[in-house]
Amino acid sequence: MAFAEQQEHAVALLQPKVEEAYTTDGSLDIDGNPALKHCTGGWRACRSILGAEFCYCLAYYGIMYNLVTYLTTVLHQSNVAAAKNVSTWQATCFLTPLAGAVVADSYWGRYCTMVVSCCVGVIGMLMAALSALLPLLIKNSSTLSMTSAQEIILFLGLYMIAFGVGGLRPSLLSFGADQFDAGDPSECMNKCSLFNWYIFTMNCGSLISTTSMVWVQDHYGWALGLGIPAMVLAVGLSCLVAASPTYRYQTIRGSPLTRVCQVVVAAVCKFSMAPPADLALLYELPEDSSYMKGVQRIEHTTDLRFFDKAAVVMASDEEVAQSVLPRNPWRLCVVTQVEELKILVRMLLLWASIVFFYTGTSQVSSTFVEQGMAMNTHVGSIHVPPATLATFQMLTTIVLIPLYDRVFVPAARRLTGKEKGISDLVRIGAGLAMLVLAMAAAAMVETKRAGTAKMALEKTSIMWLVPQYVLVGIGELLATVGQLDFFYSQAPPAMKTVCTALALLSIAAGGYLNSLVVTAVSWATATGGRQGWIPDDLDKGHLDRFFWMMAGLGCLNLVAFTSCAMRYKSRKAC
Repeated sequence: MAFAEQQEHAVALLQPKVEEAYTTDGSLDIDGNPALKHCTGGWRACRSILGAEFCYCLAYYGIMYNLVTYLTTVLHQSNVAAAKNVSTWQATCFLTPLAGAVVADSYWGRYCTMVVSCCVGVIGMLMAALSALLPLLIKNSSTLSMTSAQEIILFLGLYMIAFGVGGLRPSLLSFGADQFDAGDPSECMNKCSLFNWYIFTMNCGSLISTTSMVWVQDHYGWALGLGIPAMVLAVGLSCLVAASPTYRYQTIRGSPLTRVCQVVVAAVCKFSMAPPADLALLYELPEDSSYMKGVQRIEHTTDLRFFDKAAVVMASDEEVAQSVLPRNPWRLCVVTQVEELKILVRMLLLWASIVFFYTGTSQVSSTFVEQGMAMNTHVGSIHVPPATLATFQMLTTIVLIPLYDRVFVPAARRLTGKEKGISDLVRIGAGLAMLVLAMAAAAMVETKRAGTAKMALEKTSIMWLVPQYVLVGIGELLATVGQLDFFYSQAPPAMKTVCTALALLSIAAGGYLNSLVVTAVSWATATGGRQGWIPDDLDKGHLDRFFWMMAGLGCLNLVAFTSCAMRYKSRKAC
């Protein structure tokens, strides 16, 4: 008896260690077994994922930044045609992640989607390099036919890159976040750091592309300049695949869009019904149901009651509720499924107010550059191209992210008691405020520049623009990282990649909104023979008024965001 009791005591002591050896979020290892903490996931897996992200950014931006030059100088396209082609391609690259996210969450899983997308991207970049190499391979051909062949190969390659980017962008980040156990507080804190280092890596890749990659293309030719990105992305793919045994994999839970549509259809079909006062009357399956296997149950919330109708059990559903007949998911949905849609709707309201942030950051590559072109671009004997000032934005983000992650977050954590130091919504709000300050700084510099020009004095130095670039960089550190963390952590488990893609889609939406705002301003201010606020000659316009308008709209947007954030019901997730 004494020996048996000792054995039971030993088993009881060992049992917690066995449980702690496995992840608690249902993740699996490469063989499909429950993932062991000590040999999978964590930073050991994320290092290769961040390495792949660095290679992807270096390759993608290495092609994107100088593509207009290639189209105009090599393919002899007009400035208008080249700008239009580049804009269309960039827009496609920002829209395809939504489709890639659906594929990742519904069919292939994040890892397979990343690997396949990366392969497609490498092939696309090789085709882009082939378009530059073609004249060297085929000597006896007319210039017209050669240019046509180069265009066909180039654009086929570019749109293969767009589809590769579509699967890679959302999957890399969400797969990286999957490497940290949602049920382990210490790993949750590391997950928060991942989003910071993701943006850090992205900016490092972008910075190198704007300098060294463009320099290679200008000095050593386009065949090598477009071939290097393909090789770099191939290296990133190798890093990704080589670390496969260390990854944690999440199971696929079906199409998230189908689940959302089922709730909407079921709720509309029961439009005339009132949601029940007794929540126990809403349909939910037991934990041991095959449908709920691997699905994290979400507690019912009292807002957006219209969608609760999808889970109301009608008289015709009684036999289904008693498990006599199979359930029609288009007529009766479980509470967890309804709550997934509610979470998505709440996030969409915040998403809409975040979009304006990227409308403001779009000025970095448009009106900020035009403003710099009208200033003194010489600092001593050095000529500073206006477009290169964006380097200050990238450097600000690169320098401040380690300080934020290693200094600010631990200090704020001691003060607030929160794992992230400050909440994601507070961080996003601070980023929106930085954008307002950046627009105000740009307006004040423009007022000074315009005043100097009207008095025929020496042109204002271009270095006066540095503060507004720095403020945009701080805003990106706060808002961009904050929203990526927010959309991933708040997303239902079955929609992690889709919601990550939604965060990336806000950048594209901000660019489109910026085009609409600029067009509307030009139409409204350039009537009756007036020059307008943004004429070709800025000395005859009022660019400062445009910046003040953007600052004012930014303030209104910040108020709207704050209102939505205060009403937002956060779900407990890391």
